[in-house]
Amino acid sequence: MMITFEGVNTFRVIMPKSIKGRGAQKRVHNRFFELEHEVLDEFLNFCELEGEVADKNRTQYIDVFPKTFVNKVTSPDIGMMYSANPYQGCEHGCIYCYARNTHEYWGYGAGVDFERNILVKKNAPSLLEKKITGKNWMGDTIVFSGNTDCYQPIERRLEITRNCLEVMLKWRNPTGIITKNSLILRDLDLLKEMAQLNTIGVNISITSLSEETRRMLEPRTASIKNRLKAVEILSAHDIPVNVMIAPIIPSLNSHEILPLIKKVASLGAQSVAHTIVRLNGQIGEIFEDWARKKLPDRADRMLHQIAECHGGKVNDSEWGRRISGEGIIAKQIADTVRLGRSKYLKGRKMPALDNTHYLDLKNPQRTLF
Repeated sequence: MMITFEGVNTFRVIMPKSIKGRGAQKRVHNRFFELEHEVLDEFLNFCELEGEVADKNRTQYIDVFPKTFVNKVTSPDIGMMYSANPYQGCEHGCIYCYARNTHEYWGYGAGVDFERNILVKKNAPSLLEKKITGKNWMGDTIVFSGNTDCYQPIERRLEITRNCLEVMLKWRNPTGIITKNSLILRDLDLLKEMAQLNTIGVNISITSLSEETRRMLEPRTASIKNRLKAVEILSAHDIPVNVMIAPIIPSLNSHEILPLIKKVASLGAQSVAHTIVRLNGQIGEIFEDWARKKLPDRADRMLHQIAECHGGKVNDSEWGRRISGEGIIAKQIADTVRLGRSKYLKGRKMPALDNTHYLDLKNPQRTLF
């Protein structure tokens, strides 16, 4: 914000210019590279922005050719053993996304670079099949989108995620999906077959019931209406759905916990999970810049309450505590989630996925012993 003097007792307040259609409002320096990828500011972005004026840097899609695709997850508090990400970077532009920092390892920044420079792994399906047909693979669950959303906008055209799901269905390998995009319904045919084998679990991220809040936090994601529709349709076809209220941000969406759980329970969700927002690495700077531009009247309160959940800092890297938070505010949030579960989701839970179909298919003689 800048205040200019225009005459006697007359001042004009100039608010910082907002980059519409993006989550991050600035580029940030890459901590690991002296030489960074530079983004040319000479093209218009013609993506659909729900009536908003596009910013001048269009999204770039860059082919990369990794040697491996399935990653072993070593963090004990994540809840998955293996993850797979068809894309690095994410055009959804969620301002709080913990994955922003990973873009620095590719030579980009964690701010708008993360949203504008999407790395595409077109060889993902072949790498995936090579992995799960390996001699030592035992049919462990692979979760798609452990880092960035596998159903972000470019997936509609490239269909890399769909091709990967075809591989998973072919080999009957247990599969998890995390997404906040209703594009998942495009692959309903595959998911229904996987559900019959009990090899699929879907996690839909819904952080708010307010479309206004969604637009600010997650500018290029599916609307709340369409995400709720995805929960309903998937559940109606016996595809188990867990709704992730993640992250919960004090003074922004923390008051919506009970109505959100009530709503998704009425649509057939089997469970809900939550995390407390933490602003690790460069995300603290990016989030604060966003908060002061988008919500200047409550930015200080919001940042202070986030810090209260992490021992006085906006970031906490200690396993377990980093996700659940600590202190009075974090406890109030956890208690509210528990209340919502007991009131609206009593007796429901996500099923354990079955890997016996995979083992039988891989070794048909297994059942003889």
